[in-house]
Amino acid sequence: MIQENFIHYQKHLLHYVRSGNGQHSLLVFHGFGQDHTLYVPLLKTLSKKYTVFIIDLFFHGRSEWNEGEKPLEKSTWKNIIDVLIREQQISSFSILAYSLGGKFALATLEGFPGRVKKIFLLAPDGVKTSFWYSLATYPPVFRKFFRSMILHHERFLFIAHRLSDLNLADKGLIRFADYQMNSEAKRKRVYYSWVVFRHMTFDLKRIGALINDNKIGLTMIVGKYDKVIRPENMRRLLKHVRDYRLEILESGHTGLLTESLHLLLEERMNGQG
Repeated sequence: MIQENFIHYQKHLLHYVRSGNGQHSLLVFHGFGQDHTLYVPLLKTLSKKYTVFIIDLFFHGRSEWNEGEKPLEKSTWKNIIDVLIREQQISSFSILAYSLGGKFALATLEGFPGRVKKIFLLAPDGVKTSFWYSLATYPPVFRKFFRSMILHHERFLFIAHRLSDLNLADKGLIRFADYQMNSEAKRKRVYYSWVVFRHMTFDLKRIGALINDNKIGLTMIVGKYDKVIRPENMRRLLKHVRDYRLEILESGHTGLLTESLHLLLEERMNGQG
C-alpha cells in the first residue's frame, strides 16, 4: 500500500510517498526530470526489507518551491527532513540517490550523520561541480545570460553546437541537455533547479570524515561511458573514504539507473539497513 504525504515548511511543499513496513527505513532521491512514480515498481521488492520513502525534489513531481530564485539552503533542507523524521518516527535510515538526487543525499548525510546506516549513490551529482554550472549559477551577470538561453531555446542550441564544434562540449552531453530542454516547462525546470540548488555544495573531505567516523556503508555505482557524471570525478569523494564499494558499469548516464538498480535489487541491498 502506498501512502502519499506532504511536508508543509514555510512557503513550500515537499511531496513524498511511503510504502512497506520493513524494519529499516530507506529515503530515495530521484534524478533530474524524474519523480517518485519512476521508483514505485521497486517497492514490492524493497518493502520486504525497508519502509521506503520516495521524495519528489523541488520542481519535480508534486513538490513546490514558492520563493522564486531564492536558493535552497542546506539548513532549510535539514529542517525539512527533520520534519519527515519526526512525523514518521524514523530513528535511523539508509539513502538511495541517483544523479541530481546525490546533492540531496549528501545534504541529508551532512545533516544527520549519526542516523545514516548506508548510502547508495548512483552517478551522483554534488561530487564535482562543472565549470559551466558555476558560470551559469553564481555570477549574476552570467545567470541572467543563462536565463535568456533557457527561455530562448534556439540561443542554447546555437551556442551548444558552436561549443561542440570547438570541442569544448561533448556531443553526447549536448544531446542529453537538449532532451532536458525541449519544452518550455522542461527549460524552466532546468533553470530553477540549477539556480535554486546552487548552494547545495559540499566539502568532500568533511563528507568523507562523516562517513568514516559514523561507519556508514557507501556503495557508489557509475557508468563507464557517462558524459554527465564522469566516473573519474568520483575519486574526489572516494579518496577521503576508508571503506567503500565502487561499481563501474558498461553504461552511459541514462541507462545506468536501470542497470544499477537491477544490480542492487539482485543482491537485495543486503546487510543491516
